[in-house]
Amino acid sequence: MIQAVIHGIILSFGLILPLGVQNVFVFNQGATQPKFLRALPVVLTASVCDTLLISLAVLGVSVVVFGVYWVKVMLILAGTLFLIYMGWVTFKSQPDPDQPQKSSLSPKKQIAFAVSVSLLNPHAIMDTIGVIGTSSLSYTGVEKLAFTLACVAVSWIWFFSLAWMGKQVGRLHQSADVINMLNKVSAFIMWGTALYLLFTI
Repeated sequence: MIQAVIHGIILSFGLILPLGVQNVFVFNQGATQPKFLRALPVVLTASVCDTLLISLAVLGVSVVVFGVYWVKVMLILAGTLFLIYMGWVTFKSQPDPDQPQKSSLSPKKQIAFAVSVSLLNPHAIMDTIGVIGTSSLSYTGVEKLAFTLACVAVSWIWFFSLAWMGKQVGRLHQSADVINMLNKVSAFIMWGTALYLLFTI
């Protein structure tokens, strides 16, 4: 069982570490929210969405759903539109020079955007199915449960840590210029991902 836990930790961390829309969005909200607690909606939403994807991948349900071509196309198109919209909103966001953290998103927008970058990202879903789902086939019973819980735990710890790191950067650089730069970088990553998704159709 220990081997399954270690395998889950290493595998999940390797998948979640690369810079992507989800990570950038969580970090950005950690940096721009006036208090760390105000970033909890995006942290909790991203964590719950990852838990759902991992669970579906291990159960094999997501393989069946994603195997239907029209579902895949609709998911890619919906994800692309969301990313384009999110990128535009983020790019146009102009922080207050006196209070740059006023550019932070409301809890409802945090949740909506976090759901879109988590569940409407076919690339992330394929990674979850192809890597975590396939790897889980090596285990059964308690070992499979331990593997799954290890993957889920890494996601939760990672998103909380990412938002916290963003908060520390926000405290060190309380300037509209820094927040504006973060917004622009986030927007271009979102648009780049949207283009990538279109090419996968």
